[in-house]
Amino acid sequence: MDILTEALASMRTGSPTSVRTEGRAPWGLRLPAVAGAGFHVVLSGTCWLVPLDAPHLSPLALSAGDVVFLRDGTAHALADHPSTPAEPERPEQFSPGSPLGTVTLGGDGPRASLLCGNYHLDRGRPHPLVRQLPEVVRLSTGHGRHPQLGAAVQLLGTELEHPRLGSAGIVPGLIDSLLLYILRAWLEEQPPAATKGWAAALGDSAVAPALAAIHAEPAAQWTVESLAERAGLSRAAFARRFATLVGEPPMAYVTRWRMTTAARLLRESEAPLTTVAARTGYGSEYAFAKAFKREYGQAPGGYRRRSRAAA
Repeated sequence: MDILTEALASMRTGSPTSVRTEGRAPWGLRLPAVAGAGFHVVLSGTCWLVPLDAPHLSPLALSAGDVVFLRDGTAHALADHPSTPAEPERPEQFSPGSPLGTVTLGGDGPRASLLCGNYHLDRGRPHPLVRQLPEVVRLSTGHGRHPQLGAAVQLLGTELEHPRLGSAGIVPGLIDSLLLYILRAWLEEQPPAATKGWAAALGDSAVAPALAAIHAEPAAQWTVESLAERAGLSRAAFARRFATLVGEPPMAYVTRWRMTTAARLLRESEAPLTTVAARTGYGSEYAFAKAFKREYGQAPGGYRRRSRAAA
């Protein structure tokens, strides 16, 4: 069981949206806040990312190969220089010509090419791993750093610069995978001595097997004792270690993962409520519905209808 993949999949509420941005100095593009997480990949040239309505965040200088992830989808601007006025995207700036379409703006100065977009994530119930990320994550793939992320960036650049047969299917798949590459690269950058929380839990010899078991079998009748046995620790030692690293007691996380799994099944499948209940460890539809409403504030059927209407 790949815990990282499962954790991210549990938060996703739709496919990522993205567009290619081509700017020639002077240029500035204002991007509003989004209900999810924003991202940018600098395919060529240089630019600046300027946070808006967030005075505690400083402008970031970006160059080719850089990847930026905005955890909270914060409003921001992209520009050739922090002092360049940024304008909102206008319909006349958008044109087809790549698998995603292209926004073209600016003058006749140096060119920058970017892939810009956002991932639709459930911000109401963020996974602990995503909560642990900084507000703005900047990763560089230059000088051989993060080779897998760098390879994904290069593939995206090639497919967008020179579209060929199949590019329309390849590009969305690469963008979808990019989020996993970003989080993996961020985790790899954390020095062992400073690693804590979920980043540490994923590498912990006792907690990681317990997390994997919970994710693999949410319907199992887990107890602190049975999870401690998996971890090779006493009940008390395991409970303390799990709560310290994960941020909540073992059984609270079991319930969280069951409800997260249930919400995903309701959004993405036509499984009847009795099936969803059984697959998340509840012996009856009534018990499941009661637990789900306590977590989400609405009945499972209503959640499914609203999720489908919003998709």
